[in-house]
Amino acid sequence: MKRKKVKRIIRVTLLIGTIVSLYFVPWPIVKAWLKPLPKTVQAQVDKAKDYGFDGIIVYVDQKGKQPAFYTSGYKNRENKIPADPHSLFKIASVNKLYVALSIAKLARAGKLSLDATLADYFPELVGRIEYADKITIRMMVQHRSGIPDYMRTHNYWEHPKDNDKDRLALVLDKPGLFKPGKRKKYSNTNYLLLAHIIEKVTGDTKYQYIKKEILDPLHLTNTFGSIKDVNLDDVMSGYYVGYENDLKTDDNGNMLATADDLGKFIRALNEGTVFKDKKEKEIYTSLYKFGHTGLIPGYQTIAKYHKDIDAVVVQFTNTANFDGYNWNMSEIMYNRIVKIIRRHQ
Repeated sequence: MKRKKVKRIIRVTLLIGTIVSLYFVPWPIVKAWLKPLPKTVQAQVDKAKDYGFDGIIVYVDQKGKQPAFYTSGYKNRENKIPADPHSLFKIASVNKLYVALSIAKLARAGKLSLDATLADYFPELVGRIEYADKITIRMMVQHRSGIPDYMRTHNYWEHPKDNDKDRLALVLDKPGLFKPGKRKKYSNTNYLLLAHIIEKVTGDTKYQYIKKEILDPLHLTNTFGSIKDVNLDDVMSGYYVGYENDLKTDDNGNMLATADDLGKFIRALNEGTVFKDKKEKEIYTSLYKFGHTGLIPGYQTIAKYHKDIDAVVVQFTNTANFDGYNWNMSEIMYNRIVKIIRRHQ
């Protein structure tokens, strides 16, 4: 009798737990994931508003076909300006591909050693960044340095810094996350420091070097180093959920590009035409990846090459927040677009 009572209690507890857990299920995400796949990419892109996005741009470059653009929603919602496929967009962390490639090019040219340490380039950081004399350039490119991420410091996005000196100051004199090389953890501070190493080695700004060694050879004329370098009318507006203001004027040190410029770069990176020789490609391959995502307030980017369909797919969405919901919806949108392309193979 006692055993039956215990079983009954367990069953009731499990039932209550299941009901409670259903309350916390993100049903809009589940619904978006389960819905039947539309027949065309444009039909999927037209659902951007249902996914919570003010505007979207999608670029598809599939081998043997003309590159295609798909848009929905607004470039600027206040003025009801439709999304423009050729708008400039803040690509956020996708810029790490350009920085990692620059490091590979400098290593191939013998202008830096991947095994040189942070202390070799910035001795003043010894004692300010833990293990500065043990952290190598290679580790920073691969996110194996253990340096804390300045973007993950307390309330960073409520009071973002507008220059690298202040950004770096947020992690100085803080303990490392782990001993260099022992683990891997994504940190924007790595790439902040790598950008300054590029400048120290070349005498150019990071963007000047990228332009000369990467953009110009690929004839990419719509990629820029900063919001200060462009006509604001050419930039897609960015919105944070629950915040009315347009975020496009915020200068957070991000590169900007059109979808086709970014798509051409991703293809060149994956096909190898961006490399000067086989050795340079081998160095890069040992360091970093060949596609990337990016997220800052108001801007989400996914830019990848899909080998099975020989296609580059770039997606820009201009509504974001940091609770994960909008990012999950952007990934669902992107993955469904890729599935539709596969269907039409």
